[in-house]
Amino acid sequence: MPLEIVTIPCLSDNYAYLLHEAETGATALVDAPEADPIRVALDERGWGLDHVLLTHHHWDHVDGLAELREAFSPQVWGAKADAERLPALDHALSDGDTVPLLGEEMHVFDVSGHTIGHIAFHFPASAALFTADSLMAMGCGRLFEGTPEMMMASLGKLAALPGETRVYSGHEYTAHNARFAITIEPGNPELQARMARITEARSREEPTVPSTLAEERATNPFLRAHVPAVKAGAGLPEGSDLAVFTAVREARNGF
Repeated sequence: MPLEIVTIPCLSDNYAYLLHEAETGATALVDAPEADPIRVALDERGWGLDHVLLTHHHWDHVDGLAELREAFSPQVWGAKADAERLPALDHALSDGDTVPLLGEEMHVFDVSGHTIGHIAFHFPASAALFTADSLMAMGCGRLFEGTPEMMMASLGKLAALPGETRVYSGHEYTAHNARFAITIEPGNPELQARMARITEARSREEPTVPSTLAEERATNPFLRAHVPAVKAGAGLPEGSDLAVFTAVREARNGF
């Protein structure tokens, strides 16, 4: 049975996620921006908290952990490569690790770029991918520490997963990302249709995540640097994929 996944809005635009295995009652949390809304979601469902999976060290993904740790004593999982900047870990993970968790296998990807040591969590049996600030709905995270080469390689790992995989990213940035994406590829009908769906969802204050990898491959400019229309939109019709990716990321920084 696939995991039950609950999206929890936190802070001004963050998301945390609860993953619940019905058979054993075990629950994991992906990222801990703040404790209160997470505790409310757990209390409403009568769930405990057995595991916390941290994607990266930024404060808006870890600040709620201390309170949750005190209340529930969960096992904390995070990147071995970033252990010195993360809260204390019970389990240190590396790229390529496969771990039995919540009744299925969890696959770990190093997706450095936004930060060095950022990781993503893939639960293939549930078709769920938790990407935080690497691959995002209609975008990708700003490159605070990594290089364009690094982020492009990280996104390539994720984009190779099955198209039905649901992408649970770390922020509600989709509408702004979409407004940028249409400036790069205005003639993309799938992008136009997705923008309309996003606008409607946000008018009802509904989350725009998760998306699917198929949607991202069809509309996200950071997965489309190889597409002639995106190269043209970036002003580099003959440019390499990396040059186009870099130009698109730089343009998004100032958008």
